[in-house]
Formats: sequence, C-alpha cells, structure tokens
Amino acid sequence: MSTPESRRKFLTQGAAATAGLFAAGTALGQQTEKTSRLNNAGESRASNPKNEEFPRMHAGLGGPVGSPTDRGKLVNGFRKENLEPVPMVTPDLAKLPFKMVNGVKEFHLRPMPVQRELLPGQTFHFYGYNNSMPGPTIEVIQGDRVRIVVHNELPEATTVHWHGLECPCDMDGIPFVTQEMIAPGGTFVYEFTVHQAMSMAYHAHVGMQEAAGSIGMFIAHPKIALNPPVDHDFGMLLQQFNIGPNSNVVNTMAMDWNYLTLNGRCGPYTTPLLVRLGSRVRMRFFNFSTLHQHPLHFHGHTGWLTGTEGGRIPETAWTPLNTVRIGIGEIREVEFVANNPGDWVMHCHMFHHTANHMVSQVGPHIRDPQMDEYKKVPVFPQLMQGKMPMNPMMMKKIKGRRETQGMTKEWFKGVKGMMTVIRVLPDELYTKITRTNLPIPTGASLFSE
Repeated sequence: MSTPESRRKFLTQGAAATAGLFAAGTALGQQTEKTSRLNNAGESRASNPKNEEFPRMHAGLGGPVGSPTDRGKLVNGFRKENLEPVPMVTPDLAKLPFKMVNGVKEFHLRPMPVQRELLPGQTFHFYGYNNSMPGPTIEVIQGDRVRIVVHNELPEATTVHWHGLECPCDMDGIPFVTQEMIAPGGTFVYEFTVHQAMSMAYHAHVGMQEAAGSIGMFIAHPKIALNPPVDHDFGMLLQQFNIGPNSNVVNTMAMDWNYLTLNGRCGPYTTPLLVRLGSRVRMRFFNFSTLHQHPLHFHGHTGWLTGTEGGRIPETAWTPLNTVRIGIGEIREVEFVANNPGDWVMHCHMFHHTANHMVSQVGPHIRDPQMDEYKKVPVFPQLMQGKMPMNPMMMKKIKGRRETQGMTKEWFKGVKGMMTVIRVLPDELYTKITRTNLPIPTGASLFSE
C-alpha cells in the first residue's frame, strides 16, 4: 500500500504530465515542455479551429456527422502538436524501471509468487512480477533497443511472451518452440529493437501461470505524439479470478470466477481516473481474463475506437461508442474529449461483473422468501453477499485516498467489481486535488445543468 507522501507525489507528477511536463526518470525521457496558456474558459490559446467548434466545457455533439469535430473525433486536447507523448498512467500499478547500458534500455523482470490486496482486508496469493500482480508496466519509445533480463523466482519453470510484439522468433518466449524454459533460479535475456508504436503486453506462456496472474502491460510510444495529441493516457488491465470462500489462493483450474479486477483491484478499491475538464483522454484496455469478454461502458461521454492490439486504426475507420467490447487477449484504445464535468463510472456491462466476491449460498434464494416484497414479486433479485464487512480501517483505505476527495458521501456503495470512476474536474478543482493538500468539500464534483 502506498504512503500518503508517495500518493501525493504521484498525483503531482500526474497533474504535471497532463500539462506536458515530463518527469525525470520516466521511460519517455527527461524533456520539459512549458504549459500552454489557458484563457478564462480553460481552453488552449493554440489557434486550432477544431478547438473553437467543439463544446469543450460542457456536453455537446460538435459538428455534423463525419466532420472533424463530430463527437470530438479530431478535437485536440490542451497540448500542442509535434511534442513527445505524455507518459501512460496505470492506476494502482508501478512502472518497471530501466537503466541505459551502452545505448540499450535494460529492464530486470522477476517472475515470483506475490500477494495482492484486491479489496481492503482481502489479500490473496498469486503469481506476478517484481512483487506486483499484475506486473509493473514496461514503457518504451518506438525504435528503442530493449534488453529484458528475466530472473525466475518461481518454484517452477517459466517463459515470458511479448504479446503483439514483432520480435525475432527466438525472443518470442514460447516453451520448447522458441526456447527452453527458464528453470527456477535461472536467468534468460530477451533483447530486441521495438519498431512498433502501440499497446502490447507481456505474460507467461504457461496457461496456469497466466490464470494465476502472470501478466503486465507493455507500451511502445511513438517519438512524437499521435494527432490529435492527448492530455491524459491511462492503461487498464482486466482480469478475473476464482477464489473459494475459505481460500486465499487463486484456483487456476476453475472455469468460473468471483473476483473481477482492474489493474489488480476490485471496485471500490480501484483508484479513480482524474482528468481535467476539456482535455483529450486516451484509455487503453487490456483483457487478460481467463474466460470472458468484457464490454466496458463509460458514462457521460462518447468516444472513438482508435486502436487495437494491432496498432493505430486509420481515422476513416474509427467508430464512435461508449461501450467497447474487449475479447480475451485483445487490446482496445478509446479516445474522447472530457467535456462533461462530474464523477462518471466506468464498468463492465456484464451484470455479474459489477458485484464483488460472489459466493454460493445454501438454498435456492438468498433473500428471505417470507418477505412481503418477495411474495408479491417472485423474481425479486437476489442479494450479492460478500466474504466480510469492512471495518473503519478498511474503509479508510477507500475513502482516505486523495483521488476520492470531493466525491459524494457514500459513492463507494455504487462501485463494485470491474468498475472505477472517471472524474472530470474543472481546472480549479483538478488543481486543488492533485497539487495541494487542502480539504475538499463532500460532493464538490457533483454537478448539475
């Protein structure tokens, strides 16, 4: 669990990144860009006509269907064009550090048994990398020469496959097909030049290890940001697990599930995504569940499907949507202009995927069949019972995070399972939350027309 100091540092760096400030030590380099000036409405003074034709500060469709401003399709964010891309933010997950060795970016990846707290007080055993499940995100630039030294700390042999990467065949990480497996305590060096710019992943190519959590995100940014440039770039990895009511170990043999996670956490323990009102946002979804597709639905906005695990889609083939279906092993990228202020949930629309740790109860129904309501309406929905109630210390882990300040008093009751919140905040409130420790009134981000 991160400390308040590290969380404040993360928020400050995230806010800086959206203004175009590149923090030292990130995978994107150390260049610093000055923040574009904003007018009273919060819009960039850059004289791009698309910025003037789209309702950046309130909900609206923009120009006619097929036009550049149609539902914000080609509307720029606050950042200017021809700059480096912003780093991708992976809520609740760290980045894998690297060092430069004779012009090569060298990473050290350690497959190992790990523990992960999916919900406060509910910590379970998984496989992961570098003390994390999912593993830390690897972030590089198109054209980089990359060396990834894998130190196997698992009790069994493994490999690492680079999902979507066009690497040399002997670097593909397939047991016995392209390499001998890495024995426990052994080391293997993967090295290649990354010529693509897209969303990818890395994972063990041993089925049960994948089901136990051996997966991470791998991002290759272009040297210059794609147009329209985004202000915020988020990565979300989707997983599902079966953990029995009396167990603390994931069941990799099961063909059903009862825990649905985003970046290794269940709602409401998922950290909200904070974005500045009027900014352009990219969301990258990686589905590495064992069994199910996930139709991710985001409220309050309409976006465009702009990329897959195959890379950028041509603009003429972009599709408007607010629900994106991600099949197993697929990656989808969606972009939208955050022009509707408020706290907007984003969730899988398979109904059982928005409930936490469901377990079977004795009897045909959970609700009391003697209830008057049940007698009148036999189909009265069942209750979703969890493993344990949350005590005040557990609740503090959810409500005490800076990213949740200003939300309604009991927001957490409506966020469960594969669900999080996108917080679209006016400039003053966004800055106050991300760059200060000032108190934020409850309900400050609940807006009306």
